Amino acid sequence: MASVRDLLTALYLLLVAGLGVASLWPRLTERFVPVEVVSPGAVSPAASDLASAPSPQPVSLNRASLEELERLPGVGPALARRIVEGRPYGSVEELDRVKGIGPKTLERLRPLVVP
Repeated sequence: MASVRDLLTALYLLLVAGLGVASLWPRLTERFVPVEVVSPGAVSPAASDLASAPSPQPVSLNRASLEELERLPGVGPALARRIVEGRPYGSVEELDRVKGIGPKTLERLRPLVVP
């Protein structure tokens, strides 16, 4: 009988110890923060991609698709549609005739677009 009691006691202690470790598990994983180690002088892939990427070309107001126009800052689907409907443009300044493009938007778009 004593051996059965010892066995049950040992199993109970293992169960309690296992539950204790299981309750710590989420806290142990929360502290883990993966770190990327970069040796001195090495260039990360993201930086090399930026260096080799071509500089953005100005968007042509007369030839750009709706999607290309929507990538411009402050230009959504409705404004892109109005820009297309207002074609052709002889100069960037002619954008001011498009409803929704005021002086601030025109100044923001000026370096990004060509007629």
